[in-house]
Amino acid sequence: MAAARNTHEESLGDLVALATRDLSLLVHKEIELAKTELAAEAKRAGIGAGFLGGAGFVGMFAFVFLSVAAALAIAEGADLPFWAGFLVIGGAFGGLAALLGIAGLGKVVKLRGPRRTIRTVRDDIAWAKHPTVAPDPDLEDLRATHT
Repeated sequence: MAAARNTHEESLGDLVALATRDLSLLVHKEIELAKTELAAEAKRAGIGAGFLGGAGFVGMFAFVFLSVAAALAIAEGADLPFWAGFLVIGGAFGGLAALLGIAGLGKVVKLRGPRRTIRTVRDDIAWAKHPTVAPDPDLEDLRATHT
């Protein structure tokens, strides 16, 4: 077998170059596979998003018509002018919008960056610079629970 390599005769530099090339090829193939899978998923997601957009558009018309009906019903039932019924419905929606806005703002203000990921990446970089230093055991436990 002339094509088979005899690794005992190759230098350490040749072996490192071969391993680097093989690793690079592996990474490129994995990225290519991921792109192919993601393209198919993106197409499916795009179609779903189109349906959701259509549902939202039609739902918005339903919401407007039901709001008008509610305003007219309030005005008719309480023997008020039409504008008063619309004012009540508008005020209710304004109050709901304010509550949702306050709740959303409270959640956004509390957002933090991915602290654990930053720590593990820093640990990986430190290990890559000095592979003889053992990584932090707490981070190893964390990685094991998220893989």
